[in-house]
Amino acid sequence: MHPQAATARRAIFLDRDGVINRPVVRSGKRYPPSSLAEFEILPGVAEACQDLKGLGFLLVVATNQPDVGRGTLSRDSVESIHRWLLLQLPIDRVMTCYHGGAEYGDPCHCRKPQAGMLLEAAEALKIDLAKSFMIGDRWRDVECGLSAGCKTIFIDWGYEEKLKRDPHFRARDLLGAARLIKESLSLGSESDWLEDPF
Repeated sequence: MHPQAATARRAIFLDRDGVINRPVVRSGKRYPPSSLAEFEILPGVAEACQDLKGLGFLLVVATNQPDVGRGTLSRDSVESIHRWLLLQLPIDRVMTCYHGGAEYGDPCHCRKPQAGMLLEAAEALKIDLAKSFMIGDRWRDVECGLSAGCKTIFIDWGYEEKLKRDPHFRARDLLGAARLIKESLSLGSESDWLEDPF
């Protein structure tokens, strides 16, 4: 069945690091957790996920983990984190790109900003991308969501992320994004949305 068929479902696509969990900071730079011991779910994330599930959305994590392809992080470590994450939050699917990126001689079609992970999930789970949302804190997430035809919500941490295109909306965290989505559904039109107040 085509993802845009009448029986297709709505989904929330979630970036992982910086949206679900707190990034690890080393020497002033942000890195993904390398082990479960470093993985800390951000405040409000569990509540936001429950709220979004209550609205009838599938929850799909779409995360780039290029350190695996670059040889600095093991795939087993990432998969261990994701197994634990699936036990903690009502997530329906975790989509992971392990490729190092074209600049490392490891090109692919799934690494954000490309929309491959979203398209694959849409096909597998019968998701209507036009009625779905991509939530992330990087320009790659916004580009990925827009390319897939989703509404986009940028989580703005104030770290001067240079966006290539504007997201549909901005929020300060996942709970704020969930609030925006809930309000939009009650209003019946995304044109009536308001920004999450900072």
